[in-house]
Amino acid sequence: MTRKSLIAILAIFIIPLAAFWAMTFNKDTSVVALASMEKPHIYKFSSTMCLECKEVEKIFKEIMPKYEEKIDYTSIIVDKRSDMKNPLIKKFGIKLVPTVIMLNTDGTVSSRIEGARSKEDFEECIGKLK
Repeated sequence: MTRKSLIAILAIFIIPLAAFWAMTFNKDTSVVALASMEKPHIYKFSSTMCLECKEVEKIFKEIMPKYEEKIDYTSIIVDKRSDMKNPLIKKFGIKLVPTVIMLNTDGTVSSRIEGARSKEDFEECIGKLK
């Protein structure tokens, strides 16, 4: 067997295997139990390809540090079809991004914000969390 044919055989097996792994690798570890929350919780559903999502991400990076002791925060990336299997997407009926769901400690939805809003709007909704 020549070196050329050996490289060709390896390429036939390795390239599809690497592509399969890249497409199915799930970096999202955001599935969180909703029962008995000690603090209010914010779920932010967004996409890395969405301009409005990037605006909302900047706002949350700015405002969340002052609430990190009082509020739990989870950012959920929805880029691929496989991401749609996240049970939180079904539970909250997420149809578009960005969507921000703010939950009180009893698990009730305090605010649901779809689309980009101002920093002041987000802080007003955070202020209503119980």
